[in-house]
Amino acid sequence: MKNIEENKSYIKSLTSMNKEELEELIISFGEKKFRASQIYSWIYKSIKDIHSMNNLPKKLLDNLSECHSLYSITVDTVEKSKTDGTRKYLFSLDDGNYIEGVFMKYKYGNTMCISSQAGCRMGCVFCASTIDGLKRNLKPWEMLDQILLAQLDTGEKINHIVLMGSGEPFDNYENVKAFINLVNSKDTLNLGMRNITVSTCGIAPKIREFAMDFPQVNLAISLHETEDIRRSNLMPINRKYKIDELIEACKYYVEETNRRITFEYALAEGKNDSYENMRSLANLIKDINCHVNLIPLNFVKEIGMAGSNRKAAERCKEILEELHIQATVRRELGSDINGACGQLRLLKRSMNE
Repeated sequence: MKNIEENKSYIKSLTSMNKEELEELIISFGEKKFRASQIYSWIYKSIKDIHSMNNLPKKLLDNLSECHSLYSITVDTVEKSKTDGTRKYLFSLDDGNYIEGVFMKYKYGNTMCISSQAGCRMGCVFCASTIDGLKRNLKPWEMLDQILLAQLDTGEKINHIVLMGSGEPFDNYENVKAFINLVNSKDTLNLGMRNITVSTCGIAPKIREFAMDFPQVNLAISLHETEDIRRSNLMPINRKYKIDELIEACKYYVEETNRRITFEYALAEGKNDSYENMRSLANLIKDINCHVNLIPLNFVKEIGMAGSNRKAAERCKEILEELHIQATVRRELGSDINGACGQLRLLKRSMNE
């Protein structure tokens, strides 16, 4: 982490410090260096506060708490589903910005969807996260703390991480890269690379770089349209990286990694959910080892786009399967706390105005 620091003001939390930095801090307190290793092991246990480190001297804990926080972010709001265990978090950053994360329960384990940026500059018209533009990139420890705080709140271990919250991960590539290496380390969360998924709206050069850097990490592509004019109107990134260039980068990823890509396809009623749309999608990706995740679009009042209903989504799935494309309809989690990514943040903004 240290080599990508841009602003020393962010080094306020213990989670933002590596072992070497902790050792320097502990020595400055007149303590033995081995205390740093003890602290480092505590950091990744999702503890409540610094004084929860019950095998360290109270004087040291008092000194730490006077000049450092444990986490770099705090939980502002939690919405809890009464039906399936989903929890939606609004996290507060130390500079007054807000980000969101979602804890989801599956048969195979718990998944945390995290944000990689505060806001987003990609401008996708269906996304609430991009309405206010990009505020700033998140640091690796700010991504990490979303996981640790969700584990603390739920009392459950998170087994999978998806970078599908607010922000475009490949627009914050170096910090995301450091975050992946951080949580994969056996000294931290020891999370397997195959338990991490990164989603991108289609920054083609970074897809190629990602294939070389993380051949075991899962890749998801937010596609949503199959023709350049319509996709460019929906997703401005397509004006820079056309569909043909995106598809070639996806083929490169598959060839280099021998991994399957997931294409995310948000269904908007009467816009991209017809038989012709599904046939065009199948033709576009037929030569790629892939899977399509059909997503009934969440309604965002600031945008006014209506998503396809569940019946229409299931029909799209059947069409794709008839055309020999594997597809699923995203499971509806937290239906009683329904809302698109970014809506909690928009609500907080409106309350503060």
